[in-house]
Amino acid sequence: MTGIGIRVEGLTKVYGSVRAVDDVTFSAEPGRITGFLGPNGAGKSTTLRMLLGLVRADAGTARFGGGSYRDLPNATATVGAVVDLAAAHPATTARGHLRTYAALGGHSAARVAEVITAAGIEDFADRRVGGYSTGMKQRLALATALLGDPQVLVLDEPSNGLDPAGIVWLRSFLRDFASSGGTVLISSHLLTEVQHSVDDVVLINNGRIARTGPLAEVTAGGITLEETFLAITREGVLS
Repeated sequence: MTGIGIRVEGLTKVYGSVRAVDDVTFSAEPGRITGFLGPNGAGKSTTLRMLLGLVRADAGTARFGGGSYRDLPNATATVGAVVDLAAAHPATTARGHLRTYAALGGHSAARVAEVITAAGIEDFADRRVGGYSTGMKQRLALATALLGDPQVLVLDEPSNGLDPAGIVWLRSFLRDFASSGGTVLISSHLLTEVQHSVDDVVLINNGRIARTGPLAEVTAGGITLEETFLAITREGVLS
């Protein structure tokens, strides 16, 4: 797998008097899992939506390799993204949903069976999505993101709704993806859980970056990510 990094520089989004994202700069490297971490409302989802061209930035750039998401010649074959679990119609099956998205993306029909296996949804692939749990929808969303055999994964709160076994499975899957040379960027507000999964961290709150770096550096001395975040908050960096 050819490595493609993510570069975000000076990204800013203002809604009225609210600076939802304020001069955000960070990177995510091939072969590594980067955690984009902070509480709900910190600006994570807005940043990811700007990265994927779903929201127009007021300032700054967001690039995959040398170009923006919209400039990629076949975006879903380069970047697999999960930012919304509501994409699958409740009356369709997972297999039908995946066939539709494979056709829309110009991907091989053979990929449908492959991603069903990769996401571990064989047991319910032919059941209607309307009866799925949140965890089942998470797996289907990931399967959809994998259809183009992407080099980069951008996942917004991917462990939401997963049971403990599902979380262990997700960690293993993402580690294997990164080990093959892929780039993984995951957002989460669950700092303790993500600490077991990531190589690098980007801490954000109130729309601003507070700390970035390798996990080992950010948690040096045996402190947890939660303790690091609380210490930064007390110092006023995130006010």
